[in-house]
Amino acid sequence: MGKKKIPEVRYRASRICRALGNPTAYEIVHLLAREKRTPEQLARLLGVSVPTVSQSLRVLRDLDLVRYEVYWRTRSYWLKTNAVAPVMFDLERLVKTIERLK
Repeated sequence: MGKKKIPEVRYRASRICRALGNPTAYEIVHLLAREKRTPEQLARLLGVSVPTVSQSLRVLRDLDLVRYEVYWRTRSYWLKTNAVAPVMFDLERLVKTIERLK
């Protein structure tokens, strides 16, 4: 017998979870939930390098979570959907619940 195939939606959800497992990407999503930002702005706010931010943004773009537009030579990024914010809120609530159970 062959292996059971993972449904596409669960596979894609696991890829999003993997990306959000990166603390830099997680914080980028939080910051983009508030307003559009450039990689330079994100790097400054997070205290990391622009290449680090750019790598995380590439992963988030590949997952279709963020969009960008170019003005002159500057890219501004934003979240494609506000649906990610409640998911992150629930994840953080789960972390707080687990901490209380210790």
